[in-house]
Amino acid sequence: MTRLRATLLLAAALGGCTVGPDYRPRTATELGVPDTFSVTAEPTREDLTRWWRSFDDPVLGQLVEQAAASNLDIAQASARLRQAREALVQSRASLLPTVNGSAGYSRSETLRGGQTVITLPDGTTQSIGGGGGSNFSLGLDAQYQIGLFGEVRRTVESSQAQYEASGFDQATVLLSVQAEVARNYVLARLYQLQLANARDSLALQDDNLEIAGFRVQAGLVSSLDQEQARVQRAQTAASVPLIEQQYNAAVSRIGVLTGAAPGTLKPLLAATKPIPRGPASAGVGIPADVLRQRPDVRAAERNLAAATAQIGVAKAQLYPALAISGNIDTRAGNLGGLLETVTGGLFAGLTQAIFNGGRLNSQVRGAEAAADAALAAYKQTVLIALEDIENAVVALSTAQAREREFAVALEAANNSAILSRSQYRTGLTDFTTLSQQEAALLSARNSAAQARADHANALIQLYTALGGGWDSTAAPQAISPQNNRQDGTR
Repeated sequence: MTRLRATLLLAAALGGCTVGPDYRPRTATELGVPDTFSVTAEPTREDLTRWWRSFDDPVLGQLVEQAAASNLDIAQASARLRQAREALVQSRASLLPTVNGSAGYSRSETLRGGQTVITLPDGTTQSIGGGGGSNFSLGLDAQYQIGLFGEVRRTVESSQAQYEASGFDQATVLLSVQAEVARNYVLARLYQLQLANARDSLALQDDNLEIAGFRVQAGLVSSLDQEQARVQRAQTAASVPLIEQQYNAAVSRIGVLTGAAPGTLKPLLAATKPIPRGPASAGVGIPADVLRQRPDVRAAERNLAAATAQIGVAKAQLYPALAISGNIDTRAGNLGGLLETVTGGLFAGLTQAIFNGGRLNSQVRGAEAAADAALAAYKQTVLIALEDIENAVVALSTAQAREREFAVALEAANNSAILSRSQYRTGLTDFTTLSQQEAALLSARNSAAQARADHANALIQLYTALGGGWDSTAAPQAISPQNNRQDGTR
């Protein structure tokens, strides 16, 4: 027992030795994060957890939240997160001994022979033997792999980081789905407005065609005006089916994003509504703070931590490994005698790699290379995040400027079309001029609608680039299986 205690104390002391580098979070300077953005942006930033509410459109909010609850890409990411959690549970189990129990019963019977005949003093004979027998057994064995140089702890550390990275990956998918729902919703409202513009133009062109026919009959103009009117109307009418096709595609896409059949949401979106208009601007903040909001950046950081821990796992294979096992057994011919005789054993084994052709050292170098790659990926993710934010800021500023100019162009085109129509009715201008002005009016209407949609999409792009749409104060956690089954089973 004294030797056993000494062995265990030595193992415990050596267990405190953990090889491999400890993970160290990188600073903003090491990652190449500037103090400020290179574009003009609002310095303050509001809470973006539910950014879609800033558009003040209940239907948009309903669709985004429905997608968050039912989207199948998010469901897959949630399943991967649960899978990572179970991998962590399995890794943590390696820190504890493994104990197995066994119980057995056997019965033997002599089927033929095996009997002995004896003669008693009084001359009688008797057969003995040849009967059956029962046997009962109980056993308990335990094994414990002691990570003398931290291979078990490093494995748990890596699994913990991978689990956290999977949570941030799930949040990244969530943000992507939310943004795609919002963009397609803006497209659907844009196509509705373009359809209304086309139908309004068709009504005017029907009136122009009628007037041109009257003027031809009166001999005031040639039939050229009437044919030009027919061409203009036919071209406008031809655009309607294409816009309807685009509208149907946007609505179908929203249906799939919300986990429903493509046509499910058509009744909800059937009523024509304006393109949602969000705030004129949005605060951005400073780069270092913004990057903490981005789940893809935080996932890349956790992947680096996991890769760093794997270096320790690989290095530990170069050092001795200690395993302890023990067992307790008892056997008896009846249940009452099971505990009369109990045997036990204890074994401690130490193994050390002597020759493996350089395989273990190669594994260490491979783990170090994987960590270098993870660091490069982390830095690249940071730079891409900064790029996304600056591009979104510029896109929003550009959309605002274009929307203002197209509003001026629409007012001018509307005035020109009214004047041209009045002059044509009185014979002061030809049909070609009228046709050009009304085509310009339709183009100005569609351009103004597109500019408003671009403004909304630029806001969505900025909110997504800033990492809005999730609660960044807590890492995402896997939901219990009974609360997250997709097949209806329990």
